[in-house]
Amino acid sequence: MTSRSSRATARPSSEGRAVARTQTLLPGRDGIGTVRRTTLPGGLRIVTETLPSVRSATFGIWAHVGSRDETPTLNGATHYLEHLLFKGTHKRSALDISAAIDAVGGEMNAFTAKEYTCYYARVLDTDLPLAIDVVCDMLTGSLILEEDVDAERGVILEEIAMTEDDPGDVVHELFAQTMFGDTPLGRPVLGTVDTVNALTRGQIARFYKKHYDPTHLVVAAAGNVDHATVVRQVRSAFEKAGALTRTDATPVAPRDGLRTLRAAGRVELLNRKTEQAHVVLGMPGLARTDERRWALGVLNTALGGGMSSRLFQEVREKRGLAYSVYSYTSGFADCGLFGVYAGCRPGQVHDVLKICRDELHKVATEGLTDDEIARAVGQLSGSTVLGLEDTGALMNRIGKSELCWGTQMSVDDMLDRIAAVTPDEVREVARDVLDQRPSLSVIGPLKDKQADRLHQAVS
Repeated sequence: MTSRSSRATARPSSEGRAVARTQTLLPGRDGIGTVRRTTLPGGLRIVTETLPSVRSATFGIWAHVGSRDETPTLNGATHYLEHLLFKGTHKRSALDISAAIDAVGGEMNAFTAKEYTCYYARVLDTDLPLAIDVVCDMLTGSLILEEDVDAERGVILEEIAMTEDDPGDVVHELFAQTMFGDTPLGRPVLGTVDTVNALTRGQIARFYKKHYDPTHLVVAAAGNVDHATVVRQVRSAFEKAGALTRTDATPVAPRDGLRTLRAAGRVELLNRKTEQAHVVLGMPGLARTDERRWALGVLNTALGGGMSSRLFQEVREKRGLAYSVYSYTSGFADCGLFGVYAGCRPGQVHDVLKICRDELHKVATEGLTDDEIARAVGQLSGSTVLGLEDTGALMNRIGKSELCWGTQMSVDDMLDRIAAVTPDEVREVARDVLDQRPSLSVIGPLKDKQADRLHQAVS
């Protein structure tokens, strides 16, 4: 990603403290939508987007760690740690943490992904100092007590059980395993019952110390916020916790991955007594830094991104074979996935699969029409803007951009890039991505003959 503007200023030192560096990454319009970044001497980055017209603010801290950073023994440690940071600090108990945000009508949560973790709180603008203090305290002062580790183990096992009860979720985990095998990208973010039961307090505490250094963190705030005030409050919170002791540290660079992982023709079937069969058919996609990702986004929208998309029309509207059918893309640092999901009656699996394969083949060999591409460009542009209509989404955008790309792109620049996608670019990426041998994951009550046919379907 590229930024439109970057202006740097050095903040003078105060009370003998080392100097921070502040940059205006996006100037906004009349001060609205201005994105600034300050890098503290301890390597902590703070980015904000200012929207004076709203009365809310979302504050988050992004950690440069996800399930991809786990060894097989530590599978699930990142998510386990996410839970434990809510269990209490030197200043607050678990109840104090939740009660502080509840008392002002705010929302607080966190999520763990393959390559990052985020903790956030959304509050009224006047309560932003409280949100900053609570979230920073959680990230810098967690106790990770033995009794909390033991108590939260049961909660996480229940979360795994809840996920296992939803085959629509499980099939995507199964597809990651199908594509990436027994690698960090192929293992579940939550871990497994065995790995979660085996994790110890010592392992999790060491994982916390290694991956929650300020150089691995990005602080992001969006809404009716003042950048200098946010920087001052965050810096004070981290310094009081003793988390900014280094004066020469530099932030870790965006993740570049290790190597591109590729899979073709793999089939994973999970036999379960479900009312529907859940199918994911897919192939390697593009890394999140690949410039072709804009064309892939248009392709994905036209193929399975809405009610007018090819897959929706062919599978649901014309034949009534599924209620839910869509395509999606997932981009990682060095690789990606392109997938098609459908949920249908078990007896219709082969029909649905054939239609999906036929449509992928048609688009790969014949391309999309100019009208389909134009419609997809408009749909993608509109959904991009509509998806950024609240401060939480804005915080996610600037925080993830800083962590994953190290730069910011304005909404206008994003819309310009989508609008610049040409039909030839879409057809070229369709050939590159869709004309690969697919892999397949299916969950449902499958008979032996069905299983044999599914293995043959991707051969």
